[in-house]
Amino acid sequence: MHRYLLHNDDVREASMKILSPGQVGLLSGWGVFSTLRVHRGVLFAYERHFERMQRDARLLRVPFPEDPDYIRVRLLRLIQANRAQEATLRVVVVRNRGGSWQGPCERDFDLIALTADLTDWGESVRLTMQPQARHAACPMAGVKMLSWALNLTWLEQAQQRGFDEVILLNERGQISECTSANIFISQGNRVWTPPLDSGCLPGVTRAVLLEEIRVPGIQVAEKALYPEDLQEADEIFITSSTRDLLPVREVEGLTVRRAGQARSLLADAFRRYLDEYVASRAVV
Repeated sequence: MHRYLLHNDDVREASMKILSPGQVGLLSGWGVFSTLRVHRGVLFAYERHFERMQRDARLLRVPFPEDPDYIRVRLLRLIQANRAQEATLRVVVVRNRGGSWQGPCERDFDLIALTADLTDWGESVRLTMQPQARHAACPMAGVKMLSWALNLTWLEQAQQRGFDEVILLNERGQISECTSANIFISQGNRVWTPPLDSGCLPGVTRAVLLEEIRVPGIQVAEKALYPEDLQEADEIFITSSTRDLLPVREVEGLTVRRAGQARSLLADAFRRYLDEYVASRAVV
């Protein structure tokens, strides 16, 4: 984490004691968050991140700003303070009031943001699998909330065994997502990712690939996927805001082929889209 963080209207030293247990969202995980890619000082796909956070906040009854610029201008101040032109940015909105454990607080919510260096994810990843990890029928499935301990536990267990990420299966035995990434497979010129009713989060990179990226001869769409589909795929890759399109070289217990070209073609197109987005919003 970098030197400064954002707390509501102020950029402060990250070592400062500025939060209180009486903010009910801190101890109960009652809040929403997102992780953004900062490229050349620009918040990539900020509009998509804001809209997802706003939607999730409504579902969770978390007070949330109506104006996207309310958060944007404050995040840009943090980026400038940390000189974080190429970075990962975590933004959080925490609910402060409600319930018997509410303490004295002046605001309905706190806005908190931090930046850090980009993670080196390597050239490819090894995945293991966790059954019954997503309840797709839950009304809150797909909500990116602060209650993230299960994902962190599964990830830590996998990493202790030498894996990089975990494929999470839902109650129907279908592939949903990973702990912090969406998953795709390619079969010839078709690329598939689990639908939202699998219980997966509507990832921003996932949405860009489905809605914005066009590569001649390649179709990207949603389809229910099962573990056996991974073994029959030409390629497997995972996506997130800071991973781009990262190849999978191994899934525990399965044979993984790496025979296609769809991922590399989509990755090139995604990089062009990223550069064009940043160029159109760069501050002169």
